[in-house]
Amino acid sequence: MIKRIGSIMLGALLLWGCAGKKANEEQHLTIFHAGSLSMPLKAIADSFMRENPGVVIDMEAAGSIDCVRKVTELNKPCDVLASADFSIIDSLMMPAFTAWNIRFAGNEMAIVFHEKSRLADKINSDNWFEILANKEVALGRSNPSSDPCGYRTVMMLQLAEKFYGKPNLAANMLGKDKRYIRPKETDLLALLESNAIDYIFLYRSVAIQHGLKFIELPDAINLGNPEMAVQYAEAKVTIAGKQPGDSLQVVGSPMVYGITIPKNAENPALAEKFVEFLLSPEKGGKVLASMGQPSVVPSAATGFDFIPSDLQQFAKK
Repeated sequence: MIKRIGSIMLGALLLWGCAGKKANEEQHLTIFHAGSLSMPLKAIADSFMRENPGVVIDMEAAGSIDCVRKVTELNKPCDVLASADFSIIDSLMMPAFTAWNIRFAGNEMAIVFHEKSRLADKINSDNWFEILANKEVALGRSNPSSDPCGYRTVMMLQLAEKFYGKPNLAANMLGKDKRYIRPKETDLLALLESNAIDYIFLYRSVAIQHGLKFIELPDAINLGNPEMAVQYAEAKVTIAGKQPGDSLQVVGSPMVYGITIPKNAENPALAEKFVEFLLSPEKGGKVLASMGQPSVVPSAATGFDFIPSDLQQFAKK
């Protein structure tokens, strides 16, 4: 009996040792990312993990500003941070929390809805602002203080007011249905699916990824055309700054996403490997393009000289 108990205990210890060894071999990578990157990043992360057995990727989606504040205010470790607006990394993280920032993908604003949305059979690119003003129609948008899609919605409406020659268009839209403002743009999808709201000011890519209908907006207002940077700069929004009580003015610009490895990364070598995978045209870049987010690699980068050498190929000075 004693020998049998001893054998059982030895076997248990061996199993525990194997399990412990396996756990120790796992490499964890923490990614904070914009909500609009949820679907493409999941697909990219799954492919990366298949190519790199033993890697476990933990992803946290939030509004890009909230992603940044997890690092700058809450001191949460982060290996890779991907923002829907590269300028947020520049203005809120540099130089204290990161030394570089690569611009990697584009997007554009759209009016997103589905077949059950009120007046869905009447809305088009010429009358969308009239349809959305209807009292029977419910709108959703994200919070400008936590999410770039939120302040880009404000910018788009400012530009639309001038483009269509409709005074107070922006103020009227922004004053409507405030109860449906959410922290990040993807939080609004459940409201749309449940018919609580009819339309969302949202990125075109998210509509494509979720198989939703959308109204394409003119380049003059959709923040998606790099050649219209001067016109987009006429739109301005004030959001919370680096410190409590501070404010930051965000100026309209063509929509470009940014990615970096924060200084508090716990696994920077693996983070570099993942960012290289994500930015490679035949790997992550292919996934992003298929989901409505065209690559802008290589583009001018902030802090080019501090970018890891293997990643400099995806940037320009």
